[in-house]
Amino acid sequence: MKKFCYLAVFVLAFAAAFLMSGCGEKGPEKLKVGVSIPAATHGWAGGVVYHAEQCRAELMKANPDLEIFVTTGSTTAEQNDRVENLLARKLDALVVLCQEPAQIAQVCKLAKQQGVYLAVVSNPLPEPVQGVFLNGDNRGFGRAAAEAMGKLLNGKGDIVIMEGIPCPINSERVGGFMEVLKAKYPGIRVLASQSANWNTEKGLALMENYLQKFSKIDGVWAGDDDVLTGALKAVEESGRKDIQVMVGGGGAKTMVKRVMDRDPLVKATVTYPPAMIRTAMETAVKALRNNRQTPQKEIIVPSEIVLPENASKHYYPDSVY
Repeated sequence: MKKFCYLAVFVLAFAAAFLMSGCGEKGPEKLKVGVSIPAATHGWAGGVVYHAEQCRAELMKANPDLEIFVTTGSTTAEQNDRVENLLARKLDALVVLCQEPAQIAQVCKLAKQQGVYLAVVSNPLPEPVQGVFLNGDNRGFGRAAAEAMGKLLNGKGDIVIMEGIPCPINSERVGGFMEVLKAKYPGIRVLASQSANWNTEKGLALMENYLQKFSKIDGVWAGDDDVLTGALKAVEESGRKDIQVMVGGGGAKTMVKRVMDRDPLVKATVTYPPAMIRTAMETAVKALRNNRQTPQKEIIVPSEIVLPENASKHYYPDSVY
């Protein structure tokens, strides 16, 4: 019995010493930020992934109390699953660039109900439950492309349009483009406007279709530089000489370089910086340190027309996009 008592006293004393030494103390809880973005299935998305990972490393290095999880999904279903997994980590903030907003709206609403600060990028949710919406100027993107096309064709000609995935972003871009043509360049006729899904292979297939269907095309607007890559291949393989102007979008370094070098076909593109994901992540962290509040509920990143005169300003040879 005496031995047992001595043992009990020893165990209690050891436990007290352990706790007093600080070895059993937990460190402060880290702020947790989840980032859900599309997988790098095309160039612009690859740029988003690149900037998200770069920003994650920089923010965590500068903020020891911060933990950031970046997840990607190649489909909406995958993205939805990734967001649910992130929420299971008891996040403080969630940054989301939705592929199809309607399909992921419910899980975003759930995040809001759980008290998670929500930053939505580029593609708006059907119901604005976010704390901040960070967007490129999509209507301005379309208007800028139309201005470039109108000036390069001197206000006259027949053109084809290669749209993106049917979604609010695409609708705003095409709407802005048509708005400028109607108001300022009525001499430009749109022969056809179809989706190429922001995809190089679909851009190639759609351009081949356009070339077969129309014997004369003066200009091509590809609402994405990946699509323009496919369209260029189709034009080059066809040997057609009627096309005077091809205008892209997104600001991919390959197309900016063509513009800078005064390519005979690619005479302009329009910026839509994938680095906006970085701004969203930084904004979310600032909001967490400011009682989940931001000075602005919407942040717009403007689009610029890239021409030979200013292309060097937009050319980043070391970038992934």
